[in-house]
Amino acid sequence: MSANTQTLKPVDLRSILTFTVKLARTAGTLILEGSQAIQSTSDVNEKKNSVDLVTEYDVAVEELVKSEITKAYPSFKFIGEESYSSGTRNELTDEPTFCVDPIDGTTNFVHGFPFACISLGLIYQKRPVLGVIYNPFLDHLYTGIEGQGSFFTRGNSQPLKLPLTNPKPLPSLQKALLAVEWGSDRGKKTLVPKSDSFLRLAGDPADGIAGGRMAHSIRSLGSAALNISMVAQGGLDLYWEIGCWPWDVCVSRPVVYARYLHLTCFYKAGIVIAQEAGGAVVGSHAALAAATSAGSSIDPFKVTPEVLTGRKYLIIRAIPDTPNETGREAQLRIARDLYQTVEDSEPK
Repeated sequence: MSANTQTLKPVDLRSILTFTVKLARTAGTLILEGSQAIQSTSDVNEKKNSVDLVTEYDVAVEELVKSEITKAYPSFKFIGEESYSSGTRNELTDEPTFCVDPIDGTTNFVHGFPFACISLGLIYQKRPVLGVIYNPFLDHLYTGIEGQGSFFTRGNSQPLKLPLTNPKPLPSLQKALLAVEWGSDRGKKTLVPKSDSFLRLAGDPADGIAGGRMAHSIRSLGSAALNISMVAQGGLDLYWEIGCWPWDVCVSRPVVYARYLHLTCFYKAGIVIAQEAGGAVVGSHAALAAATSAGSSIDPFKVTPEVLTGRKYLIIRAIPDTPNETGREAQLRIARDLYQTVEDSEPK
């Protein structure tokens, strides 16, 4: 890698991945320590509440990660949740930029529910090129490099290429295992359309649920990064999300730029891993409609800045070609069916 031009070659990315995996595992030890500290505190109100403890470990993990990255790659830029909220706001450029969500799944982290992770990614020329997601509770590691595939590692075993099994056809939503999240906004304006959408996805049209699709079942892991990883793995067929907002901060820059910065950093790792496993990433109802309208030349599966900033996502697992349709056509069919079923809404 040239220090002057910051040109990243495939061999550079593999070296960076080795470093990032080691760093994620080190950070995972600190995450486990934090969760155990919260669980072992009988009365957190005596000294600090659970929110304070979460923040403490969020900061500690991010500082650890930033310190190690600065030592190994001093010319790389860095964007993190806690540093951004404290006022350090590096502008996203074409230069290599590490982004970190120190603890994704903080509610799980507080309760000791073993689905929380660190999400680390590298953005280069304003696109995600490398992703690492590590769940220290289960010792599950997901990695991906643009153009080089994505992999799953359990413990000290050998990495397994994603998806873990040969993808199967997905004839309809009725055969699908879906992931959704309730989110932190529990107001009526947000919750009613979400709950109505979940009802239609799960409901039986023959038993009073108008528009019901009778999806095989619905899951909520409580972590966007792990939901996406499970789609890449093939354990989930798709993940639909509206309103995911990774960093609850007050921004002084224009809202559109802030959204682009935040969401790029949050989803980058998962996007690389999912796409390298053959998955498709779709934006909002409107984005899909525009891409599939008559005469459109837009790729419905291209992750543009508009998709990243939209706060509306659909990730669909790899689907094989069949005599009747290609895998890409099947993914597009599933996306259309899903968006015909669920209700669009505007998140806060």
